[in-house]
Amino acid sequence: MTREQALELLGQHLHNQNLINHSLAVEAIMIGLARRLGEDEHIFALTGLLHDIDYDTTGDEPARHSLLGAEILAEHGLPDEVVYAVKVHNEIHGLERISTLDKSLYAADPISGFITAAAMVRPDKDLKLVELKSLKKRFKEKAFARGASREQMATCSEIGLELDEILSIALEEMKKIAPQLGLDS
Repeated sequence: MTREQALELLGQHLHNQNLINHSLAVEAIMIGLARRLGEDEHIFALTGLLHDIDYDTTGDEPARHSLLGAEILAEHGLPDEVVYAVKVHNEIHGLERISTLDKSLYAADPISGFITAAAMVRPDKDLKLVELKSLKKRFKEKAFARGASREQMATCSEIGLELDEILSIALEEMKKIAPQLGLDS
């Protein structure tokens, strides 16, 4: 599936602009992780872009979230590795994250919201001015971006990355698409 086809499929299922922006941010982070880890950028990108495809439907039903998404992706012929990574990114199911793809998506998912929150609290709301130093400081503030699980982000160690490194990769990749995310001045 091409990126254009994936965007079209995403648009058929996801209509909330904040969720679309989140999907774009996770896609960007996953591309950066694929480069750093020597993985397939296209597969990582598709996984990041489509991971929450079912959220408009399942947002109020956590037990269905990601299972429906995986079903949608399987029906559209996405590779099994993408389908499985999407399925296991929701920890509620208790499924094992096995591959680097699975583990990367799990760690990247909350990081996008964490970095977005760091930009949104700035007076200029400009992501390009957010620095790694401020992210590291905010990481210690449990009240900041409360929905972004610190424990989940810290699982980056399972793919051989330190927290500073994954935050740096994520920040740089999200800065590249800041205008698309509405996070530029």
